[in-house]
Amino acid sequence: MDIRVGDTLFMKKQHPCGSKTFTVLRVGMDFKLKCDGCGHEVLIPRKKCEKNIKSVLNRKI
Repeated sequence: MDIRVGDTLFMKKQHPCGSKTFTVLRVGMDFKLKCDGCGHEVLIPRKKCEKNIKSVLNRKI
């Protein structure tokens, strides 16, 4: 999957605040995501994150 820093992801599962959209802050073995609802930052293993992505909403070029 081609995910870049700055992309907005729509996930299958929601954050506890209720938002399903996250912005990518870092890409590597882990993804660092920022919740668009509350601003909380989380580190998720790449495999788990790619499995839970429903779609990429805003793609940065």
